[in-house]
Amino acid sequence: MRNDQAEVVLEIFSTCPQAADFDRRAYAQRVIDVARWSERHGCTGILVYSDNRQLDPWLIAHLILQHTETLCPLVAVQPVYTHPYAVAKMVATFAHLYGRRIYLNMVAGGFKNDLTALHDGTPHDRRYDRLIEYTLIIRQLLEGAATGPVTFDGDFYMVKGLQLTPAVPRELFPGLFVSGSSDAGRRAAQAIGATAVKYPKAPHEEAEPDEGVGAGVRVGVITREDGAEAWAVARARFPEDRRGQLTHQLAMKVSDSVWHRQLAGLAKTAASAEHPYWLVPFENYKTMCPYLVGSYERVGEELARYLALGYRSVILDIPPAEEELRHTRAAFQLALERAAP
Repeated sequence: MRNDQAEVVLEIFSTCPQAADFDRRAYAQRVIDVARWSERHGCTGILVYSDNRQLDPWLIAHLILQHTETLCPLVAVQPVYTHPYAVAKMVATFAHLYGRRIYLNMVAGGFKNDLTALHDGTPHDRRYDRLIEYTLIIRQLLEGAATGPVTFDGDFYMVKGLQLTPAVPRELFPGLFVSGSSDAGRRAAQAIGATAVKYPKAPHEEAEPDEGVGAGVRVGVITREDGAEAWAVARARFPEDRRGQLTHQLAMKVSDSVWHRQLAGLAKTAASAEHPYWLVPFENYKTMCPYLVGSYERVGEELARYLALGYRSVILDIPPAEEELRHTRAAFQLALERAAP
């Protein structure tokens, strides 16, 4: 979305549904439907998760590309799953087949139990060191048409005279995202030229992002023309759940995720008509991001504050229906109208 008068360009990404939430026979159609809704309502792309419980994100991305015209999959990439050459080859293949840009969400960690099952005991900050090497090899391979074969000798990866074909046109180079919640994540964003994405505090408490690095937020939105209706929808969709609260507490005990701890520390924030920042879905283990709830005007005002701070990418939660994206777009349009240069 764009506000030409204020020269503000905003990238909005929805999120792909998870296979565990649907019958096997219905899941593929649900992915197609959500992708098409996202495209119709102005999203740049759609996040595709990757962890030990998900389907292969590249095959889901392929399904999305086949059934949309402009939407760009934002594929979660975990170094423990595949070699950087395989990622670069997939980007090049999709560019060649569809003339479509892919975004890459570079994942350093993930669920601790997933990493344990894969026999990966790399400490938190060292995982970001590994991610930097991993992503630099991908970048150098994609740039290889101009710079030649890639030789790289690092702590985690080594390649010698490696070259990628087919070449990727510059305009189809992937956008890069990485978690920016920790110092290690922000350092990685600087090193690889990625947008640093965080689970934000309420806008009036949030700080400006680091200078020279693209910045984004991961936040859900439930909004209606009338604020009371938005809150009724929110509470019906995310009722308090004792079992979910216990699961959340257990996850906190085993997680070494900086963003998880930070968000848990904000969970006592009270949401009201004056402060629409809402963490009940996170506290009840229904989703992993904060929500903004309220009228178009109120949510648009909060989104505009993130824009004013310098955040230019927003990753939304999984949309439950096309109508939700229509309402969300109305709030974003108000936010862009309020945005200052």
